[in-house]
Amino acid sequence: MEKNAQHELSAVIANVNKVVVGKEHVLEQLLIALLASGHIILEDVPGTGKTLLAKTLAKTLDCEVRRIQFTADLLPSDVTGINFYNQQTGSFELRRGPAFTNVLLADELNRATPRTQSSLLECMEERQVTIDGRTHALEAPFLVIATQNPIDNHGTFPLPEAQLDRFMLNVSMGYPSVTEEQAILRRFTTSDPLAQLQPVIGKSEIAQLQRHVSTVYVSDELVQYILAIVTATRKHPDIAYGVSPRGSLQLIKAAQARAVIRGRDYVIPDDVKALVGPVFAHRIVLRDTFRGEAARTHQLLEHLLADIAVPTESAIGSK
Repeated sequence: MEKNAQHELSAVIANVNKVVVGKEHVLEQLLIALLASGHIILEDVPGTGKTLLAKTLAKTLDCEVRRIQFTADLLPSDVTGINFYNQQTGSFELRRGPAFTNVLLADELNRATPRTQSSLLECMEERQVTIDGRTHALEAPFLVIATQNPIDNHGTFPLPEAQLDRFMLNVSMGYPSVTEEQAILRRFTTSDPLAQLQPVIGKSEIAQLQRHVSTVYVSDELVQYILAIVTATRKHPDIAYGVSPRGSLQLIKAAQARAVIRGRDYVIPDDVKALVGPVFAHRIVLRDTFRGEAARTHQLLEHLLADIAVPTESAIGSK
């Protein structure tokens, strides 16, 4: 399964790169969220390719993708759906909302009211939707890709910490390099490569990959290493609230997924160190600072990592 998994994931990455230019690091984070059954926030200025990347990944995976533009007047029923009365049949029927999909693109999630934002909690955590007391299961796979614009705070409702904690990863897209932007201009001036894109794997292969990720070996030394990092976030004088136990578990799952993408059936310290920022930064609340000071949070996590001993490699790959 290990060789097949690496082959399938390499095919996914190559297919997405036919459309998206120069976002390999973000694509890897998206695949980590998908394989580990998590969700992700893409936070960056408009026009950096967040929507295009989400649509390209969904088409590559042969999955249904739905997009919701979150606004202040959006209602929870606009996300989950409603039961409406059909006069012809004389009965109530379910009109499913866009949450009934495989890849849900929640565009500018922080522009909706907290009531509407919370409508995603059950979808994300339980993979189900409850409408008028009746529960409806969501089809697997189910991945929420939420976007936020960090430079425009007017008319926004920042996500509460409890909801931020539901997202496995928080990643910034970043601007392309000059060479990458030149390739973007050339690629999209004369054609739309997304329209010609074909799927390379399907839902059954994704389910197999997700099951394979859960079998990836994590040594006791690495578990203790992760716990040392988490404990440091809870004891640091500049941190008001450290990482929750959910954050610890999400880091392990994300590290397992990264190992599979890199062609391994065991986690190494580099997997953990590479994911501490994307998994932990949005879960930490600093003291005496403005909310959302991401740069300072990432810098603080780097300092914590530098002070914690890294496990030796002798027992990392042995079961």
